[in-house]
Amino acid sequence: MFSDSLLESHWAPGSWDNRSHRGWTTLFSFALQAFGISLLLVLPLIYTQGLPQLRSFAPLDVPQPPPAPAVRSQARYANAAQSNLDHGVLIPPREIPHDIGMIAEEVAPPQVNLDDMGVPGGTGDPRSHGIINSIANSIAVATPPPPAPHPLRVSRMMEGNLIHKVQPEYPLAAKAARIQGAVVIRALISKNGSIENLRVLGGHPMLVKAAMDAVSQWRYRPYYLNGEPVEVETQVTVNFILAGG
Repeated sequence: MFSDSLLESHWAPGSWDNRSHRGWTTLFSFALQAFGISLLLVLPLIYTQGLPQLRSFAPLDVPQPPPAPAVRSQARYANAAQSNLDHGVLIPPREIPHDIGMIAEEVAPPQVNLDDMGVPGGTGDPRSHGIINSIANSIAVATPPPPAPHPLRVSRMMEGNLIHKVQPEYPLAAKAARIQGAVVIRALISKNGSIENLRVLGGHPMLVKAAMDAVSQWRYRPYYLNGEPVEVETQVTVNFILAGG
């Protein structure tokens, strides 16, 4: 009974027509969609967009301003005279010009007499520059100071000028080493006769200090020049001699 009902429902009249109509509808819809997709893919290939055309522009030629007219220096002479000598031989001209240009010589300006210039009743030389000379005369020229007097150089002072002499003490180390000799000292005798600025010129180092200590205590009579005491530069020799040496 159930099988009969299934068969009847399966082979019911009109069922085949419905299925056939539904299949054609699905197939038509699928074909329409495929055609639309194909059309979207094919259209860009048919209508291609070309590359933009590049146009080359030639540079514009800007017209340069016309050159300034050259200033022609006026010739000193109207026409330049051409020589008609060829290696010392006079050649006659081919044609004689109708108009001969005259050379206009420049006239020197008249000399101005400077003696006639100036203000009537004035004094001074009109040929000199009064303003410049007045400024130059108003500037006081500074006179250079007199040079500082240099001490007189005397090789040896007279023994009579030495009023106080101190004998040097013989150094014990030099005496034990049997060292003797002379010590040369250059010194400055001041205006009052004292010894200043001692400098050793030669001598044994063990004898120098004793010689300088003694000479620094010496006193001389002032040396006068034109009635004024002056400084004197002198040279002193101190001898160290051992007894029995």
